[in-house]
Amino acid sequence: MQEFHLIVLGLLALCSNTEGAFRHFMLRKKTINIGVILPPNTVTEVAFASALARASMESQKYNFVMNIKYAPHGDSFAASKAACELLASGVIAIFGPTDSNSADAVEAHCRAAGIPHIQAVWRPPPLRGLDRPSPPSINLFPEAMELSRAVALYVKDNDWTSYTLLYDDDEGLIRLQEVLKHADPEHKWLVKRLKPGEDNRQLLKSLKATGQTRVILDCPSDRVLDYLRQAHEVKFFEDYMSYVLMSLDAHTLDLQELRYGLSNVTCLRIFDHSDSRTRSYLADWEARSTADVRIPKMTHEITVEAALASDAARLITDSVESAPEDFKIEPTPIECDSENQWEAGPDFTEHLLTNPIVGITGKLLLENTTGERTNFNVEIMELSNSGFNSIAKWNAELGFVYVRTANEDSDLLTEKWQNKTFRVVSRIGAPYLVERKPKEGEVFIGNDRYEGYSKDLIHEILKETLHLNYEIEIVPGNGYGSYNKDTKKWDGLIGHLLERKSDLAICDLTITYERRSAVDFTTPFMTLGISILYSKPTPPEPELFSFLKPFSVDVWIYMAAAYLMVSLMLHILARLAPNDWENPHPCDKSPEELENIWHIKNCCWLTVGSIMTQGSDILPKGYSTRWVCGMWWFFALIMCSSYTANLAAFLTNAAMDDSIKSAEDLAMQTKIKYGTVVGGSTSSFFKRSNVSTYQRMWAAMESARPSVFVKNNDEGVERVLKGKRSYAFLMESTAIEYQLERHCDLMQVGGLLDSKGYGIAMPFDSFYRTAVDNAVLKLAESGRLVELKNKWWQASEDDEACVEQEATEEGASAAELGVDNVGGVFVVLGIGCGMAAGMGALEFLWHVRDVAIEQKMTQAEAFWAELAFALSFWETEKPVQHSRPSSSASGDIASRASSVLRSAADLFNIDVFK
Repeated sequence: MQEFHLIVLGLLALCSNTEGAFRHFMLRKKTINIGVILPPNTVTEVAFASALARASMESQKYNFVMNIKYAPHGDSFAASKAACELLASGVIAIFGPTDSNSADAVEAHCRAAGIPHIQAVWRPPPLRGLDRPSPPSINLFPEAMELSRAVALYVKDNDWTSYTLLYDDDEGLIRLQEVLKHADPEHKWLVKRLKPGEDNRQLLKSLKATGQTRVILDCPSDRVLDYLRQAHEVKFFEDYMSYVLMSLDAHTLDLQELRYGLSNVTCLRIFDHSDSRTRSYLADWEARSTADVRIPKMTHEITVEAALASDAARLITDSVESAPEDFKIEPTPIECDSENQWEAGPDFTEHLLTNPIVGITGKLLLENTTGERTNFNVEIMELSNSGFNSIAKWNAELGFVYVRTANEDSDLLTEKWQNKTFRVVSRIGAPYLVERKPKEGEVFIGNDRYEGYSKDLIHEILKETLHLNYEIEIVPGNGYGSYNKDTKKWDGLIGHLLERKSDLAICDLTITYERRSAVDFTTPFMTLGISILYSKPTPPEPELFSFLKPFSVDVWIYMAAAYLMVSLMLHILARLAPNDWENPHPCDKSPEELENIWHIKNCCWLTVGSIMTQGSDILPKGYSTRWVCGMWWFFALIMCSSYTANLAAFLTNAAMDDSIKSAEDLAMQTKIKYGTVVGGSTSSFFKRSNVSTYQRMWAAMESARPSVFVKNNDEGVERVLKGKRSYAFLMESTAIEYQLERHCDLMQVGGLLDSKGYGIAMPFDSFYRTAVDNAVLKLAESGRLVELKNKWWQASEDDEACVEQEATEEGASAAELGVDNVGGVFVVLGIGCGMAAGMGALEFLWHVRDVAIEQKMTQAEAFWAELAFALSFWETEKPVQHSRPSSSASGDIASRASSVLRSAADLFNIDVFK
């Protein structure tokens, strides 16, 4: 509704082309005078006047008028005189001045007259134990303790453990003291005072010599640029430097000449410049400052003083508008020397304290007893090539809330560091980094001279993800980095970083507590542990009679003896057992004699058939003989099952002579020596371990002569290969995986002794740490780290034969047996068959002798006749020949036999009756 009335008034004024209507409307309002004490010609005056004009336009009852008196900055006498003049003219409140000394003088006059006093200057925390005056003076500037706590928490949140505090006036020292009160006790800090307007280069140069990289600078905004220029001249504004500017107006400075420096500059801001309402205030102020030639031209940024002046004017006008109906605001002229007071002053002051508003600097809440502002928001700003950008917000309730995403961090990092070439230091060692071997006519320069896992990983992080340039260099000595207690210096990669000769270090660099205390690390890009590299045992030569291995020689002898004993016992018991004497002719019910078939041959046949799990076609019938057979069968079952199980184990698994299977086995013996890379993380693990086994191993390694320590992993692997199972090497599991892919005669013994990770190292206070860390996490989540490892860990084409051969041998040992393993069985079969053939020949010759005697033939005739008949495979029946033929039947049999023999002789052209 108020806006509607304003629009109508504006239209009336335009239509009449006069200001009569508008003046008539304004004259109907009650005039409220508000006193202001400021230095002449300031933007603060414009901000306060603009806020009063807006309030007058919006109000239907009041016309707010600014009664301003000028007093030079820091002139408390002039400010005191101006306050008396304002009180004598009749004002409802006084705002200003903007310096603390003058504000104290004005506050005393206002309290004596009962007039509310509003200020917007930083005030130190009140001393404890002092009674506060009532009603208090109102201060819209953020409360000193809370503002210092915000800075201290930002320092802590960014892991600052050592920093320098610079100030140039007493108020700055008080503010820094409040920062230190909220700091952690273990923080290390140094406080130095700068001299305004003088040469501070020597002081800044000495600070650089001490290695200081974190600075909190407290000074007025108009002196910030001068100090930073001097720091830049002595190279105290370079890489890895961080500056926190305590001035709340630092964001308004034009630091264009320092934007492209590589230092990180951070400042604080208590209001949002991008807010549409704030921008409208700024536009109004710019228009007013342009119209008034006395006031300096406005910049595109709003100072804290101007913003708080606007909020102070709004607090006064809004409190007047919201006052109760029975509350009469009638300003009374009061002389400074008199004892008169404004009667409504205390009530109006109390109303100001309890009337929250929302201004440029956010919501205003005031403490009733102190008059201090209790809530405010702090915006953390960081300098980039495009100026200051918001990175986080803070308030007392929520703490820090970072507003930039990881992608925005990467973009800003790229923008800031686009002209920098990162120096990446590494070391030669496969598969992480090796020198490329150029082909004929090829020439490699720059980063193309190297290849490996480290090269690909840093390229993915810096070039592909962060779009930054880099250059790889090799560390002198090719060392990882160890601390020398005598020189108190680091060597290798760590020393290179500490001397600021490189920005990043990447290789198989293990993150250890000692290294982490010297340099910073990213999230591990590879996890691993210590394990044991050892040579595979030489497999034994295959034995022809390896099938005999399941049983010892004694067992074989005892089995043979048991076989003979049981066969003999069965023969004797069968002779004694009545049931084993049987009728040879079952059809004859009254046989004249009984037959016992259990002669020694049949007994041996039964027992051998049982133990061969083949059985027999004849079985005993007596109780005793059956009991003996049952016991023998039980014995044969157990022995055959045991032999079968043991035979599979002996023939399918090569006898591996694993003398060590774990670190405990290594520690308990002295024959096999073991060692690590000298000065590496593995040796540090054993040196610092509290586990008794590892302590014993470290003592053994230190006392071993010759030394068991090596310079690098390659030397350790070579020593294992040449040691013929007399040396074991303790190294990282990832390196062991790489070596096993390329050396078929090596193996890993036991599991992991610890758990650790490889990380990318960088100096402390590196601004790009978060961006690099986020890039590593992004590569891990996308699976790119696994792809890179597979690329460089898997064997190349030259090593494929070794890998395939190893796989084939493993498959063969687990699935099939070679002739060398079971050849003895074929030999036994051949020998057995040969013996059977010999026995058959002897048996045939013996039979030929009997035939020759019975038939009254020569042995040669009988041999050829029997042989001819045996080879007549179509004959299936053989006539029975008797030794004494008689009667005609004998003649028939003889004639039939003669005819058979003759036909067989005719077949083979043999004259048997010659």
